Amino acid sequence: MTSANLAPRLAIVGAGIVGLAHAVAALDAGYRVTVIEQDAVAVLASLRNFGHVGVSVQAGELGELAREALPLWWSLAERAGVEARRSGTLVVARSAAEEAVLQEFAAERAPEDARLLTGAEAARALHLDRVAATGAARPLAGLLLPRDLTADPRTAVARIAAWVHAHERGEVRFATTARGVGVGAVETSRGLVEADHVIVAAGHLVGRLFPELADRGGVRECALQMARVRAPHAMGIGPAVLTGTSMLRYGAFAGPALEALRAEIAAERPELLQIDANVMFTQQVDGTLIVGDSHAGHDTAPPFLDERWSQILLDEVAAVLGAPRLEVLERWQGVYATSRRQDILRVNPIPGVTAVSVTTGTGMTVGLAVGARTIAGL
Repeated sequence: MTSANLAPRLAIVGAGIVGLAHAVAALDAGYRVTVIEQDAVAVLASLRNFGHVGVSVQAGELGELAREALPLWWSLAERAGVEARRSGTLVVARSAAEEAVLQEFAAERAPEDARLLTGAEAARALHLDRVAATGAARPLAGLLLPRDLTADPRTAVARIAAWVHAHERGEVRFATTARGVGVGAVETSRGLVEADHVIVAAGHLVGRLFPELADRGGVRECALQMARVRAPHAMGIGPAVLTGTSMLRYGAFAGPALEALRAEIAAERPELLQIDANVMFTQQVDGTLIVGDSHAGHDTAPPFLDERWSQILLDEVAAVLGAPRLEVLERWQGVYATSRRQDILRVNPIPGVTAVSVTTGTGMTVGLAVGARTIAGL
């Protein structure tokens, strides 16, 4: 019997970024790994996102995890061929209140971590010099966060899954539904998978296996409206772009100026708060932009998209880019686990089983480090 056959066995339910993060860490630690995924390919939260690894805008534990995840992303870019680039993040200020938030942020950071830009510099970063002057489209200021990266959300998890499956101690079983999890085994639609330990990384679907756990953790579904649009002018492959609504959502933005900004948006653009908008976009290698997004919590998210919400988001991005309108190529509903009780659900519901869900929509940013920490603690 080979040493590989003597290694402890780990079963992982879920082939999204969090499940695969545990698989990569476990393989690196010497485990035998079987990943179980109900769909034929990953189609949920790990695909329906911006691909933005926004390390610089996280705070607290999420900030620590995000920083730990960065080298893991670069490792997977090398080992698994994940398409990732150090894009940086550009935060655009279009009002004095937004500019004040950026100034507060920059004052707390080292110059190599955050650099304030003039309005002209921010406009050049968006290639607005190629757009006829419209006045309203020109930013007042910008903030460049150079450490952040962008991965291709349509290929990243697939390439990581392929790497896991090709490993001598790894396999990924797609189109295989986990029907029940017990001590030392997962009952699936294709038979029993035995393991020394089980990781349940099913995101917002954790309640299908452990409903009481999901109830105690307040785990619900957050539905997002997103789209892919054609860039209105040649932009190359630049940074991820955040706006004033983004400042309200990310923990690294804090202070008196933030509350003044919240009041300004509530007074002037209340519809952005009504749809819980994070107006942002990431630039893709094919010349398109992934834009969004709105947020709405549900016990079960309805599949319907509200065209008014979509138009609010598209109009805001168009205004940032000085475009009269954006050509929409695709629309979709994003979905992820959300909870008001914790940022990351980590529970051992029964002996030998760990359930892990990122409940903040930051799986791409922190997921790899969450997996590494879980495996290190087994």
